[in-house]
Amino acid sequence: MAKYMLIMRNTDESLATMVKTPMEEMLDVVGRFNEELIQAGVLVAAEGLDDAANGVVIDYSGETPVVTDGPYGETKELFGGYYILDVATIEEAVEWGKRMPAIPGAKCEIRRVPGIDEFPQDNKWVALERAWRERTGQL
Repeated sequence: MAKYMLIMRNTDESLATMVKTPMEEMLDVVGRFNEELIQAGVLVAAEGLDDAANGVVIDYSGETPVVTDGPYGETKELFGGYYILDVATIEEAVEWGKRMPAIPGAKCEIRRVPGIDEFPQDNKWVALERAWRERTGQL
């Protein structure tokens, strides 16, 4: 099995549509999908994100990081939330992504999450992370 992140990306238009959707309706649709993932035994984590206007952006393009309030300058495709699934193949992740409830105009990016075993095990930082994961029950 491998972990895949399904990244929900919204546009200004899809966010405007989502805001018009009654909360109970949205919770029902998303809740049913989440329950399918749980019943299939593939859900590892899932979270939605607060409005980008309430966040900050740290820009590392200069010598020192610059922090600005609010969303990115370009808001065509904001990261709105994610699922992490433990499935056998990217094709299986794609099938779940196609079933994910989404507002028209939104997109879902799917990326594999490399496991700790894929990094050099003789590296001290990898060893420290492995020990932490073992202590916290993540391995």
